[in-house]
Amino acid sequence: MSFNVLIVEDQPLIALNLQDTIEGLGHHSIGIASNMHQAFTLADEADIALVDVNLDDGPTGPIVGQTLAEADVAVLFMTSDPGALGGGIPGAIGVIQKPIPDADLIDAIQYVADRRAGRYDMPPPRGLVEFDAEVATAQGPQNALAR
Repeated sequence: MSFNVLIVEDQPLIALNLQDTIEGLGHHSIGIASNMHQAFTLADEADIALVDVNLDDGPTGPIVGQTLAEADVAVLFMTSDPGALGGGIPGAIGVIQKPIPDADLIDAIQYVADRRAGRYDMPPPRGLVEFDAEVATAQGPQNALAR
């Protein structure tokens, strides 16, 4: 099954690597957003979003991720500072820390695609930390960033 993937990342080389990996797995990259406004402009077509925490317009990734998750997009955070997300972001699948080895990136994207397809019977891949649904639901992005 193929999905439309939104990349929310302000570092061009990282974003292009993500795009190549996504397309190599048979998914479609619907675009690269380097800030919150661009992400929301592209969001309507997204099935999956890979979201960094710190974007061109500041630490807006958690707001982007929560908003996308509320719109039924499968969200995976990819950041060098997972602690900035506290216990999690409501509705998001989890977080993986950058830099990410290529093999782990492939496994993480496939895991999110499997979850999006309704398959929940596999463990998360190496390096991916799933958010605790109860904790994440109690926290909003502002609370997660305050930690």
